[in-house]
Amino acid sequence: MNNYKRVIPCIFIQQGKAVKWFDNNEVLSENVVELAEKYSDSGADELIVFDLSENDKDHDDAIDIMKKISRVIHIPMIAGGNISRQEDVKKILYAGAKRAILNFSKASGVELVEEVAKRFGKEKIAVSLNDFDTLSEQKDLIRDYVSEIVFVNCQDLGVTAEHTNLPTVVVTDTMEKSEILRILKCDGVKGVSGSFVSNPNFDFYAFKDECEEVDINMACLEHKMEFSEFKLNAEGLIPVIVQHYKTSEVLMLAYMDEDAFSYTLKTGKMTYYSRSRQERWVKGETSGHYQYVKSLTLDCDNDTILAKVDQVGVACHTGSPTCFFQPLVEAGYDETNPLQVFQSVYDTILDRKLNPKEGSYTNYLFDKGIDKILKKVGEEATELVIAAKNPNPEEIKYELSDFLYHAMVLMVERGVTWEDIVRELADR
Repeated sequence: MNNYKRVIPCIFIQQGKAVKWFDNNEVLSENVVELAEKYSDSGADELIVFDLSENDKDHDDAIDIMKKISRVIHIPMIAGGNISRQEDVKKILYAGAKRAILNFSKASGVELVEEVAKRFGKEKIAVSLNDFDTLSEQKDLIRDYVSEIVFVNCQDLGVTAEHTNLPTVVVTDTMEKSEILRILKCDGVKGVSGSFVSNPNFDFYAFKDECEEVDINMACLEHKMEFSEFKLNAEGLIPVIVQHYKTSEVLMLAYMDEDAFSYTLKTGKMTYYSRSRQERWVKGETSGHYQYVKSLTLDCDNDTILAKVDQVGVACHTGSPTCFFQPLVEAGYDETNPLQVFQSVYDTILDRKLNPKEGSYTNYLFDKGIDKILKKVGEEATELVIAAKNPNPEEIKYELSDFLYHAMVLMVERGVTWEDIVRELADR
């Protein structure tokens, strides 16, 4: 367990809205996804989502909201609430949560933990507790099948490290800053959540600075070399090649000084030194096209950084996705990227759904509805099977392409993205 502390806002979902607390139905935000995105963009280190639903319909609606949240935030999310079956854990993890939180104040949570840890891995499981008696009674179960503890409104938090040696997040309704600081100083506590830090207008960066002033090491991107170890150019800068983490497309070239490097580590947003303006430059600060750090790698001579990023919008000020779009020499090769092709076709299908086009076969399918789409997926699957029985592999190519197109129509209709599929395959 490292010594970095995290500021972790929480969202309580009730009937599609964000409310203030477990037992306080006052609406904090009508748009839950927008609130989550604001937390992510404003400096939060992680996000906790609690589903307060009491029936299956509201529970499924909350899961859908979690899926939408996972697509817009750039920080880890853990989530729980209304979990009584293995299937509930599966839904939360498939929605994009880093961990599912089992409620150990309910017998169902205790009974379920071993089963789900063995299926999904203990690193995917957290438990919520609201008293130390339960921690003492279940410490062996927690040690064997859980990777994180979420304490709700508990005191004397130093006890947690002695019992489990597991990272602990504290969710509290206190509004006293001094109490928040006391919690963060406790051994075993990795972060604080609750009412104080879940204000939509909370200044995460200012609060982290206050924490640093009282010797609380706040979360930042951990790095293995100091800026002083880099080989800099004549201007005292290091060039940074920026690459999209999904497609490997090279987006741009920029430069960092020590301040920009430190600010990148602190915020998780790519920050450069503008040579023209001679000042710090947070990429996307004016356009909204932020670059969120996925990895930073130094080359063999320590004089160039390769940054893999999650690019919001486009990288180039011209509106191009990448700054490298002006042909100079072409040797006539095919640089088709399979992931880009799949995403491009998916985006076209999605655009047809959002902006119908007269005469479009895709719109014909959407207009006919889910039963027609499913019928076509079934027909194309059958034709693929028949083609595979024939000796000519060319037929498989054509039929598989037809099948994948109709499968993507189904994906769009049901709100499943290629990112969802890729994440699932990676997890497997």
